[in-house]
Amino acid sequence: MDPINCSSVDLSDVLASKMSPSKILLSLTLSFLAVATTAINSLVITAILITHKLHQPANYLICSLAVTDLLVAVLVMPVSIVYIAEETWVLGPIVCHLWLGVDVTCCTCSILHLAAIALDRYRAITDAVAYSQKRTYKRAIITILALWTLSVLVSLPPLVLRKFPLEHKDGEREVMDCLIEHDHVAFTVYSTFGAFYIPLTLILVLYYKIYKAAETLRNRRGSSRLVKQTVSSVLLPGMSSDKDIALSPDTFCPVEKSFSDPSTDGERMRITSSSGNLIKVRRNPGARERRAALTFGLILGAFVVCWLPFFLKEVIVNICPNCSTSAVLTDFLTWLGYLNSLINPLIYTIFNEDFKKAFKRLLPLCCSNIM
Repeated sequence: MDPINCSSVDLSDVLASKMSPSKILLSLTLSFLAVATTAINSLVITAILITHKLHQPANYLICSLAVTDLLVAVLVMPVSIVYIAEETWVLGPIVCHLWLGVDVTCCTCSILHLAAIALDRYRAITDAVAYSQKRTYKRAIITILALWTLSVLVSLPPLVLRKFPLEHKDGEREVMDCLIEHDHVAFTVYSTFGAFYIPLTLILVLYYKIYKAAETLRNRRGSSRLVKQTVSSVLLPGMSSDKDIALSPDTFCPVEKSFSDPSTDGERMRITSSSGNLIKVRRNPGARERRAALTFGLILGAFVVCWLPFFLKEVIVNICPNCSTSAVLTDFLTWLGYLNSLINPLIYTIFNEDFKKAFKRLLPLCCSNIM
């Protein structure tokens, strides 16, 4: 009688611990993040595939990044949720090895995609004419294949040569951990620098150069428009040498024409019908520069905030024998990195009018006003 009662109490305690409100709330929160990451990346992929205007080589990298982040959401996050909820690895050593391989490879590939996108934008703004001819679909596909190959090369050696975790006792039960531990510092340096620190350095350098190049182009553009204003002020309507200014062929009435996409620039030029003088009308001056700076800031900020703590922890724990972190902190830093897979598609598409229009067509009508 007594042993049965003790057994019942023990079982109820176990069930109560596994079904605690905090654990349920945590599992639901992480599940929501996984579903949201799956949804937004799927939306980006679908928008690029079915929208003809988005069939550009540069968007192929965005699509590949979304595919990589989608794999993180579908193959990595759900298993991590089970691992956190159970507080021990229950899926066996083979699944552990496969899961770690997918986790490290996909996260590395996602980070390398960010570096490749930064390089693509840098070349597009600093060598626009020549690079526009090289920016082909074939080149984009080759770049994507190279990124995946490099990700495997960075991830595979440390993964194969890691210490395999064994079952150990935690109180009265056998538990197993599924994580990457190395005996040698070389493996830690190889994996962390290849997967994060080198791409981080490249991204920082490239976006700094992009920002400086954008400032230079802005100054040149301002000088060029000032010259155009002076020249056009002495030209009769219909005789303007500025190809960017459109005049009605029938009445020579001036038609306002944007020098660039008004959605990204916010600056327009027009000729007054009375004197033919060119007048610059600024709407939200410097909108393009501020938007570019905001985008760069969001890209770098999200990337650093999400991944830097995790990789700092990896270096410290694997290099310092006496250093360790709690399971809660490890899970938090890991999911902070996973969160980057949710943020990436938002940052790289939310400021693009073509993407926003494609999203409005894809989303239900009841949600169209949100965009």
